[in-house]
Amino acid sequence: MAIRSIKRADAKILVRDQKLNALLEITNAINSNLSKSKLFAIYEFVLREQLNIGKLCLFLNEGEWDMALKFGTDSEIDIDVKRDLLPITEITEVNSQVEGPFREFDVVVPVYHKTKPLAYLLIGDVMEEALMVSPIIKHLPFVQTLTNIIAVAIENKNLVNESLRQEGMKKELELASEMQAMLLPASLPSNDHMDIAVFYQSHQQVGGDYYDFIELNEDEVCFCIADVSGKGVSAAMLMSNFQANLRVLVHHSVSLGDLIEVLNKKVLETANGEKFITMFVAKYNIKTRVLDYVNAGHNPPFMISDDQVVLLKKGCPGLGMLDEIPLIKEGRITIPVGSSLFCYTDGLVETENEFNKEFGMEGLQHSLMTHKNLRPNDWNKGVLNDLKEYKGRGHYADDIALLSCKFF
Repeated sequence: MAIRSIKRADAKILVRDQKLNALLEITNAINSNLSKSKLFAIYEFVLREQLNIGKLCLFLNEGEWDMALKFGTDSEIDIDVKRDLLPITEITEVNSQVEGPFREFDVVVPVYHKTKPLAYLLIGDVMEEALMVSPIIKHLPFVQTLTNIIAVAIENKNLVNESLRQEGMKKELELASEMQAMLLPASLPSNDHMDIAVFYQSHQQVGGDYYDFIELNEDEVCFCIADVSGKGVSAAMLMSNFQANLRVLVHHSVSLGDLIEVLNKKVLETANGEKFITMFVAKYNIKTRVLDYVNAGHNPPFMISDDQVVLLKKGCPGLGMLDEIPLIKEGRITIPVGSSLFCYTDGLVETENEFNKEFGMEGLQHSLMTHKNLRPNDWNKGVLNDLKEYKGRGHYADDIALLSCKFF
């Protein structure tokens, strides 16, 4: 009898030491940042080889529920986590179920972090001799603790990976934002002929609005404002490609109509029909005071002379909308001394107030006329202040770009 008691005591000590060693191994693996597959390998070895758990199925929540580990059964596990497991909030015996999803298992162990379910462990035996004490019953508290450690470690690993991914994206966006800023003109004219001021505010860290100013020769300049459909990095990438094409082609095009035709083909090649660009582009001769322009589906700029307001609408559909643009109308006007031109993207007029009402063309025209005697930079500020006051608790819904010009 004494020998049997000693053997039982030795066996208990051995199992206790195995558990402590298992915890130590798992902890060291977590601290060493081993992969999930290696953590699962240690976890399976402990339960299967040291504790003699016969059957196991582990579901983990890694953004969505998935079966992370299974052994001891070749049967297909037909368990819907939302339907079958989420209602279970504490350790539950299921060995009385001879049919249904739990028929091969004895116990369901839910693993929570505060109120959030992280994992569900289903375990069962292959040793069913009536006189044997089930390993599940003997080791259930340890199995629950070990599973909890694994589930929390994997959640933390996923959170760290997500944090690193987001940090990487943040750095990429910062770089993209810096590169996008470099594409915009560094200096704009403020001389005896004209004064130009711009403003740009992206809805996200990078955007798809664009403006430019290009000196063609001693007498002529070209300026434009454009907007890519959509937002974010993809819109910014398309716009950077568009800017490169524009700056090359504008020096070789006989007319603005020719320029628009070639740009339309370039946008189609780059965007594959998934995006399009609206654009207002103009050439101005400082000697003749003639402004030629094409409005390719863009919000019509305001030309203001004294109290007269003209919307520059002539043009064609947006770039990338059609394989070939059937008709491109070029506008031409002579600019009186003291006139002002205001170009903008749709994010300005589509900004809504807290009652979901847009600032709109009427709100913009009223603001423009209120501040029309200001220099372009202050003109822009006046419009933006009016927009902010109108918006109130509403939100900016899109990128906003402004280009205003005073002709002397």
